[in-house]
Amino acid sequence: MDPVALIIMLAIGAVAGWLAGLLMKGAGFGIIGNIIVGIIGAVIAGFVLGGMFGGGLVGQIISATIGAVILLFIISLVKRAT
Repeated sequence: MDPVALIIMLAIGAVAGWLAGLLMKGAGFGIIGNIIVGIIGAVIAGFVLGGMFGGGLVGQIISATIGAVILLFIISLVKRAT
């Protein structure tokens, strides 16, 4: 993976994690946590949605945000159960 693709992936993850933190009130983890949640959310969205929103930058951000929201929802369920 080239450095530019890595930077773009981190930027998309950061935006997606930030948006997911806004959508899921009180579920954010700070900037580093949101980047990690966004990146993992993008991976989840890749499996669940399979490129449903297209391959452009906006489509990737939407997909990654949906995946991050799913991840934050699962984390909140696990937190409640413990």
